[in-house]
Amino acid sequence: MNKTVLAVALACAALTHAPVTVAAPPKATETVNAQGFSPERLKRLDAAIDEQIAGKQLAGGVMVVLRDGKPVVFKAYGQRDIEAGKAMGTDTIFRIASMSKALTTVAAMILYEEGRFMLKDPVARYLPAFANLQVALPGGGTEKPHRPLTIHDLLTHTAGMSYGAGPAKAAYDAAGMKDWYLVGNNETLAEWTDRFAALPLQSQPGEQFIYGYATDVLGRLIEVVSGQPLDQFIKTRITDPLRMADTGFVVPPEKVDRLANVYGLEGGQLKLMETAAKSDFVNGPHKLMSGGAGMVSTAGDYARLLQMLLNKGELDGVRILAPKTVELMSADHLSDKARGEGDGFGLGFWVNTRASSFQELGSVGAYGWGSAYFPQYTIDPKERLVIFFMAQLRPAGNSTLNLRVRNLTYQALIR
Repeated sequence: MNKTVLAVALACAALTHAPVTVAAPPKATETVNAQGFSPERLKRLDAAIDEQIAGKQLAGGVMVVLRDGKPVVFKAYGQRDIEAGKAMGTDTIFRIASMSKALTTVAAMILYEEGRFMLKDPVARYLPAFANLQVALPGGGTEKPHRPLTIHDLLTHTAGMSYGAGPAKAAYDAAGMKDWYLVGNNETLAEWTDRFAALPLQSQPGEQFIYGYATDVLGRLIEVVSGQPLDQFIKTRITDPLRMADTGFVVPPEKVDRLANVYGLEGGQLKLMETAAKSDFVNGPHKLMSGGAGMVSTAGDYARLLQMLLNKGELDGVRILAPKTVELMSADHLSDKARGEGDGFGLGFWVNTRASSFQELGSVGAYGWGSAYFPQYTIDPKERLVIFFMAQLRPAGNSTLNLRVRNLTYQALIR
């Protein structure tokens, strides 16, 4: 009610002694955009990321939210190079570490669809170096495998191949198998695989979920079965068809300026850890193509891979996998053996099978994974969503931002 109307109402009330009724303000209505998100609630996502950057707990990052293949959020925050004052861009190139596993898994499933192998096939059929495996025992010594090591074991991380930990730790240490990072190795994937095959497994095949080198071994199997180097197979069969031009195992000279620095949190303080000038992706030997943790990508590129999976194997008229194959990959294969954000594990991803066990916002049937450099992604078929955060933060200290962005996305979804 404006001032003039109110004045007239008061004057009339004085003459008639009638009570004055002032209309209540209209109720606030929550705006919903075309993809069912509240713009007001999405501001919480912005605020959380901006807060970490302002508090010098994060240099910068890129946030991607897609629904029905359309961008809800595709935004860069902060800086990719604090020292040089270079802003983060949506085309910034990131080291993606274990998010390389999704590409290697897709590559393996392409060959599987072509009938080149069965998932139950013994690994030794294609990689003879694994024919005489031993399994380390907790108290010392070794024993023979109870059954052959299979390709399914590699895909589900039940192959007994850790990143060093376990009863065979001493043997792993002696062979230099102490860490997931293989990009700086001056040897080929074939040479590395033969060395690794001489080590005992850390558990019996199929008995435990042990996260580690299994996807790197899978990468070598892809080379043998396809007759192509891993980087070439992924390029010709996945990244070129999906127009992922900035995704690969090497950062070429013309793209070096777009490679983000790596920062880490030590004692709560943000510290520069690696620049492009000191990166093996730029200046390294470029010999060992690590399918487990050796690739780089951009937020836009990787989002195309995730959208292809959400679309059950197809994007922009290009089919990479069949719907039944993606269904198999995103199904739970391990149940109570699984480790990860979800309560199950598929072929390359954690899988959420029960809302109660997830313990955070999400959907049954969602699946995803993350990276040692801090990025995390979630594919949610029920809500037709891709949620994806890219950054370069290692070590991450106590930061949980890479997980909170998922909750902050879901809370903004209101239709």
